[in-house]
Amino acid sequence: MIEDLTSEPIEPGSQLVVEYDPASQWYNASLTIAAEWLKTGGTVRYCTFTQPPDVIRSKFIRFGLDVKEMEKAGRLEVYDLYSATLGKKPNENTGVDSLKAADWSVRFLQQEMRAPTASEHLTVVDDNSTFARFNEEKLWVELELTRIVPSTKLRKITYIPSLMTGVHSEWVYKRLEGAMDGVIDFKVDETGDKARDLIRIRTMRNVHFDREWHELRLADNFEVKLER
Repeated sequence: MIEDLTSEPIEPGSQLVVEYDPASQWYNASLTIAAEWLKTGGTVRYCTFTQPPDVIRSKFIRFGLDVKEMEKAGRLEVYDLYSATLGKKPNENTGVDSLKAADWSVRFLQQEMRAPTASEHLTVVDDNSTFARFNEEKLWVELELTRIVPSTKLRKITYIPSLMTGVHSEWVYKRLEGAMDGVIDFKVDETGDKARDLIRIRTMRNVHFDREWHELRLADNFEVKLER
């Protein structure tokens, strides 16, 4: 979907922050992007703050994916961050029981930053803004800037985190935008007779891109596509 708006492929290992209107199609689009990556043979870690892992799996199944087989083969990991938002431990191995930046910092130093390169991997996070419920702004932004972003760059993982618009200080958006290779916007346009779901690339390093807003359509299975 995003590469449809560029004139050349996005480099593996790029970091692209999404800023989205909560009424937009970002959540369905995030699943669509992950599903497209899997269908081309890549590996996906889908990090869910907003819904239980089984709900995410059911949506991937609706897209025609063999989720059970992909998880067994290690090509799909639904990473449970949702349980931690409820103060619960995850029922699965793929998840965390704390959303405190200090706990994550230690984990990334010990595990993620020492793991091998994985240029075929994509990590999508449905709502990084959730960190703000459990941490002061500076703490979780520094976690992104000093641990998460560097580890994905080091391992050549394509990383797509997301921020809800209008809920953080301008400092948060500017600091994270400056650390990323691209900024993608999702919004709803209600200026006409009917609401339109839109996407644009606001900026992108290293590739030529179309900066115009483009309309999205939602298929019956909730897959998101560019309107042609």
